[in-house]
Amino acid sequence: MRTLSSSSGSSSPRRKLISVAALSAALLTAASAQVAVARDAPSGRAAAVPAAGTGAAPATPVERLIVGYESGAAEARSDRAAAADAAAKGEKAGEDVGFQRRLGTGAALVDLGERLTGADVADVVAQYRADPQVAYVVPDRLNKPLATPNDTEYTKQWDLFETTAGMRVPAAWDLATGSGVTVAVIDTGYVAHSDLAANVVGGYDFISDTAVSADGNGRDSNPADPGDWYAAGECGQATGSNSSWHGTHVAGTIAAATGNGKGVAGIAYHAKVSPVRVLGKCGGYDSDIIDAITWASGGTVSGVPANTSVAKVINMSLGGSGACSTATQSAINGAVNRGTTVVVAAGNENRNAANSSPANCANVITVAATNRAGGRASYSNYGTAVDISAPGGETRTSAANGILSTLNSGTRTASTENYASYQGTSMAAPHIAGLAALMKSADPALTPDRIESAIKSNARALPGTCSGGCGAGLADAAKTVQAVKGGTSTGSTFTSTTAVPVPDNGSAVESPITVSGRGGNAPSALRVGVDITHTYRGDLVVDLVAPDGSVYRLKAAGSSDSADDVSATYTVNASAETADGTWKLRVQDTAAQDTGRINGWQLTF
Repeated sequence: MRTLSSSSGSSSPRRKLISVAALSAALLTAASAQVAVARDAPSGRAAAVPAAGTGAAPATPVERLIVGYESGAAEARSDRAAAADAAAKGEKAGEDVGFQRRLGTGAALVDLGERLTGADVADVVAQYRADPQVAYVVPDRLNKPLATPNDTEYTKQWDLFETTAGMRVPAAWDLATGSGVTVAVIDTGYVAHSDLAANVVGGYDFISDTAVSADGNGRDSNPADPGDWYAAGECGQATGSNSSWHGTHVAGTIAAATGNGKGVAGIAYHAKVSPVRVLGKCGGYDSDIIDAITWASGGTVSGVPANTSVAKVINMSLGGSGACSTATQSAINGAVNRGTTVVVAAGNENRNAANSSPANCANVITVAATNRAGGRASYSNYGTAVDISAPGGETRTSAANGILSTLNSGTRTASTENYASYQGTSMAAPHIAGLAALMKSADPALTPDRIESAIKSNARALPGTCSGGCGAGLADAAKTVQAVKGGTSTGSTFTSTTAVPVPDNGSAVESPITVSGRGGNAPSALRVGVDITHTYRGDLVVDLVAPDGSVYRLKAAGSSDSADDVSATYTVNASAETADGTWKLRVQDTAAQDTGRINGWQLTF
């Protein structure tokens, strides 16, 4: 069910020169959430333009300005002079403008008084721009934490963030990180790994047959993975196999420590993982798996101590042939009735998942695997039993196209910890288990059926192809977590999938969506999903234009943002706007050297 292969490196970001004239033209819009202005500096050099893409809240009114004066100006040295200048410029603009304080850089912080419209702010900014003693004037923007991990291998985790076929996880981290949720990984157990250890809680070894356990004993409270290797001729196989450390790989995808400056990032990196061992040499028995499901979800198993780390999500990246047995179905039903979501792998036989158990059981979320292009992986099972698809990787052409996670270098017994890329529906399932943990963290009241419904209803169409049936599509973590954050699982969504080219350093382009049948005003938390392909995304200014022409800034340009593509969901307070009508996504490239395209976008009311 899995293939081991090495991982590969990634290229470093490049630097670009930003066209100040082009940037300035796009920075100020009448109803914009942000204002930033630059003029030519002495000697024809471009004045420094502070990075605009720092996460300012969409549609946040500008209340203060930061004004930098030329070094020779009296206002650069004297607070009294800066205060007098602010008052004078406010009087000319017809607004109440006042000096507030001096910043550490020497710039002046200017208060705009009562909340002003975009046009009012523009009048004040114009007064400062006309002053040759002013080097720059920019908004004092409201920032928020940005969840971009510093984990050293994160750039190789395409499955989390790539525009084409990633699961759009980073934007979900602004809303939830898995805190308060335990995920049981019913698998081969756990081999110690420093990038996962902080999130591991008590588990159990449910393997009762010592021939399978390979650890010299039966059931006990130690879920350590001793290795599941076998020799040629064993396990019904002509050739042997090294230890897989499969459960540790799965667990790392779900909850590897994140932001710790090493290794990989976990999807629900503040969740806890409970390793529950059921697979050993040659596999594992239904009877042990049934007890593991029961215990992990808080049920009682004779002879086994009560579980003190009850899981609200179970991941089972395992399976076999045949129908779902009544015994297994009974255990799953019991877990779901206790409030635990059960996620299972569809299987890796390139056949209908109806012939694989527990993929064909009821009350589970069955997960097919997609490759880096967003199509069904060649090995993945398919069919009506599949509920959703998630990245599982495909390493035939490159290990870089697999799923990178925590592992061990030992071929038989444990050796040194490492990281490696695997492929399989075993890798796809923990993506959904991690997403379920994020959802449960965002709204603890969510039931298993609501979690499944929300994952499916907020999925996006597979970017690639799928023959045979891949469920509701490719899971979208950001959209799904946003949908449940307020306690509701779905909203009315209007989508445009028409591609619109974005010219290099040119005029703004627009993509329309016509909304009808809503009535009344748009919500205070209108969700705007954006999918744009563009190298060096710092070039881009992205706005939402309401039917009456009001403009809401979604993303400003930023000279320091060298990453590629914009794949994000923004939240806009559009309660002042009529919902019905034609909304537009406006995109402008403000610097030379790159072109791109709007792949699509959507509004969720």
